[in-house]
Amino acid sequence: MSNPTADKVQPPIRSSDSNFAREMLARIAFIRAFEQRAWDLTMTSPPSVDGSMHFCAGQEAVPLGALAALGEQDQVVATYRGHGWAIASGLDERKVFAEICQRAEGINGGRAGSAYMMGPGTRFVGENSIVGAGTTIACGIAMANLAQKNGRVVVVTIGDGALNQGSTHEALAFAAARLLPVIFVVENNAWSEMTATADMFRVKRLAQRATGYGFPSATVDGTDPIGVRDSIAQAADRARKGEGPSLLEFRVPRLWGHYNRDIEHYRKKADREEAAQRDPLARLGARVVAAGLMSEGEVADLIAAEQRKVSEMADAVMASALPDPADMPAVMAPPSGGEPAIVETRELTYIEAVNLALRTELENDDSTLVFGEDVGKAGGIFGATRHLQKDFGEDRVFDTPIAENAILGSAVGAALYGMRPIVEIMWADFLFVAIDQLINQASNVRFVSGGKACLPMVVRTQQGATPGSCAQHSQSIEAILAHIPGLKVALAATGADAYALLRAAAADPDPCVVIEARKLYMTRGEVHLTEEAEPVGKARLRRTGGDATILTWGTMVPVALEAAERLAADGIETNVLDLRWLSPLDEEAILSAVRQTGGKTVIVHEAVRTGGFAGEIAMRITEALPGSNLRMRRVTTPDTRIPASPVLQASLIPDANDIADTVRAVLG
Repeated sequence: MSNPTADKVQPPIRSSDSNFAREMLARIAFIRAFEQRAWDLTMTSPPSVDGSMHFCAGQEAVPLGALAALGEQDQVVATYRGHGWAIASGLDERKVFAEICQRAEGINGGRAGSAYMMGPGTRFVGENSIVGAGTTIACGIAMANLAQKNGRVVVVTIGDGALNQGSTHEALAFAAARLLPVIFVVENNAWSEMTATADMFRVKRLAQRATGYGFPSATVDGTDPIGVRDSIAQAADRARKGEGPSLLEFRVPRLWGHYNRDIEHYRKKADREEAAQRDPLARLGARVVAAGLMSEGEVADLIAAEQRKVSEMADAVMASALPDPADMPAVMAPPSGGEPAIVETRELTYIEAVNLALRTELENDDSTLVFGEDVGKAGGIFGATRHLQKDFGEDRVFDTPIAENAILGSAVGAALYGMRPIVEIMWADFLFVAIDQLINQASNVRFVSGGKACLPMVVRTQQGATPGSCAQHSQSIEAILAHIPGLKVALAATGADAYALLRAAAADPDPCVVIEARKLYMTRGEVHLTEEAEPVGKARLRRTGGDATILTWGTMVPVALEAAERLAADGIETNVLDLRWLSPLDEEAILSAVRQTGGKTVIVHEAVRTGGFAGEIAMRITEALPGSNLRMRRVTTPDTRIPASPVLQASLIPDANDIADTVRAVLG
């Protein structure tokens, strides 16, 4: 496998770069020794450190050269092969090594390990173990930089294989559309994990991919820290001038395997030999000798000194304490605050209440951003954001490409750096296109960082079956989201709650998903406006009665209330508790209602039966009230796909008769 930069002769070192070259030689030697010692610890029997590690051997000149060109406040988002980037960014080397070795003194207390460490409060945003996922997060950080007018530039690194990831293409499109100050760095070591990159691409230079997005790119020798520094400096200058993103492909050798236990049985000997000839440590050592800056003996002594430094550090780390399970951080902040005072009551439709909540947040907090597909000029497909762009400007309310991963990922990045994004995903079904950004990114931040970082972002979406809607526009997915520790999930059944829950989510420090009910958008009712937001996680008793309890949420709340009216006509009085939040769940309100009716309970949701949240609630009740005379049933949509036909839909979705009949059955 040939590489056009393999035989390239690097230029002599200029006198002005003498000190820089010597410094880079020492830093490359340190990172190489650092990773060698980490690798060795995984290969003992039994392993001194468990798990996989991915190393940057052969790529060290890229992070070192890049960070030399950037300002002290510019940010870095790295791949899971990011140890060198973490060190080059200035993180405490011992804490980085301790994190890799899963020790208590690690930068994330051993919760992140080798592939996912974060640097809260530093320029090093963190690694990402999902291929390509950091690219859209970097876009969000760049958006925050623009909003704060701080002049910062974001560098996000990916491997060559990540250029085939959809999330990467969404990020490139998003950055180009918004002229974001992002530098996309491709560390091309000619291997996409265990597959030759040449087998997966039909372009000679991967940097050519940027042409289709309308911004400049270059292919650079990634073994030369001076060349890396100078190319990054040009891209950073362009970004600071407001000219948008750049893509730099740095060609580097892969000296070691894909991960610590990769024996590279798939790789030809000639390819390994060629990579060894391009080792940046050997190349730079030869250059400083050729320039008369050091002798061969001095180079050898320098490398040996860095190895000793690493050895002493590693010995100290391995003698340090392991994490204490008692110190495990929370995944979410607990609810706080009380019921806010009502300052005004208006008669509004559900969708008007959503609009008013968004308007209120934009007015109250300059860090609030509202964005998504069609939310700006058009005002949203359902009118939820109508007139907001006109009133608050295109910098705060704006349209995005049709790129759900970029929408959610950029919200993650923006929230990490001081903004409070509220993004719209048009249909809940579309979350699955980009759910990585919720499950693998947003939900992890508080836990992995030990609470040093939080993610105040809101995702608005709507769900449920309506006449004529197909199976890709009708799913109820709240149980899937509520299953993820670190996500808060609300469902609004009225216009009043559409306003209150959205404002509560916007005020909360954690990622929240607020699910609206499309079929209720045009219903009208009283909406209580408040100056402050209510706390998250509070259920609401919609009706009281002593015979049985109906627990429900979202689209089934009005249906349950109708069923309660029918039962009342027969002398049966029921509690109807609208849970409103499935995460965090108001267990106190649930148990109080269930006790009040002697354990006679019906749980209702529009989502399908298997894996539905009714089963979780029933189990929690059973665990909390052992020995009680519980009589519980659930009413759900059967395990089916949702048809477009209104007649077929009506035969599947629970109605008031279904609920009333089930209550009667529970009562016996």
